[in-house]
Amino acid sequence: MAHVSIPKYWKALPQKYRLVAGKCSNCGELNFPPTTLCKKCGQENTQKHIELKGKGTVYTYTIIGRGGAPPEFAKMQKKCGPYAIAIVELEEGLKINVQLTDCDPFKDVNIGMKVSAVFR
Repeated sequence: MAHVSIPKYWKALPQKYRLVAGKCSNCGELNFPPTTLCKKCGQENTQKHIELKGKGTVYTYTIIGRGGAPPEFAKMQKKCGPYAIAIVELEEGLKINVQLTDCDPFKDVNIGMKVSAVFR
């Protein structure tokens, strides 16, 4: 199981909530969340922040069931039950991981379904 440290998770929240990516002025690569170094060309401090539209397509997904949540989501899972996590390919071409909401993870979620970001 992959694990993201809690400090690293919290540090990336502002960009994730606002869907802000960095666009490298050297090669045009999108980096999400923005980083100091471009992941494609390796140039430092070349990224301009851009807001992503938040519309995309489910590329793949999994359902996190009882006891399967990473530590930062354990309380929510205990309260809400199973939920779906997906990799969504955004209109801009980036693939990001998201939690799917307002759906039954066992009945409503499928690869190829259209989704859009909402903040609750």
